[in-house]
Amino acid sequence: MKAEKIRNLTEDELRNQEGELADQLFRLKFQLNMGQTESLKKIRGLRRDIARVKTIMGERQRSTAATEKR
Repeated sequence: MKAEKIRNLTEDELRNQEGELADQLFRLKFQLNMGQTESLKKIRGLRRDIARVKTIMGERQRSTAATEKR
């Protein structure tokens, strides 16, 4: 998922997206531990997508906190 696409999401959509990605990551890790999949690329991609979502959420929180201080 591209950062531009993530930036266009609302706060609720970001939280929802983060939850969905975390759920997918959990399932893939579970399958990996059970020996059902060897998809390390998908796991890495999901971790990066989660990091992107969290980064953008943090940026928004910091920007709103900075505007409230003024």
